[in-house]
Amino acid sequence: MTTEHTTPANAPADQAQASLYDMIGGAGKLRELVDRFYDLMDLEPQFAVIRALHPTTLEGSRDKFYWFLTGWSGGPDLYIERFGHPRLRARHLPYAIATPERDQWLRCMALAMQDVGMEERLQEHLLTSFFQTADWMRNKADVQP
Repeated sequence: MTTEHTTPANAPADQAQASLYDMIGGAGKLRELVDRFYDLMDLEPQFAVIRALHPTTLEGSRDKFYWFLTGWSGGPDLYIERFGHPRLRARHLPYAIATPERDQWLRCMALAMQDVGMEERLQEHLLTSFFQTADWMRNKADVQP
């Protein structure tokens, strides 16, 4: 994911200078989103494949993802302060990620955004960015039937 400090083209005029972090709702709403994302991953069988790529306990994953998204969306650079540059692709290379894993991750995030009541235009904007990054994270060929 590249650092994004722009607003969607169809954002209201009063949000023209707002960061994604602000548009999402700041720290509290971003934490709610991350927690819902991991709750869904942990509870819903449809996300079992991506859940299996994570440690038994998700607390560390929750924190790292929250810290990363905070900086990525224009808030404080919490992840970088702790770990340096995210190097997303390199950090994900140990995990086999193909199209099914990408798509499960995106479905889980889309559902989490809906569940926390994120505005539809913002959801669409974020999913476009998330898709680009999730697609770039693929490191395994898809299994052909």
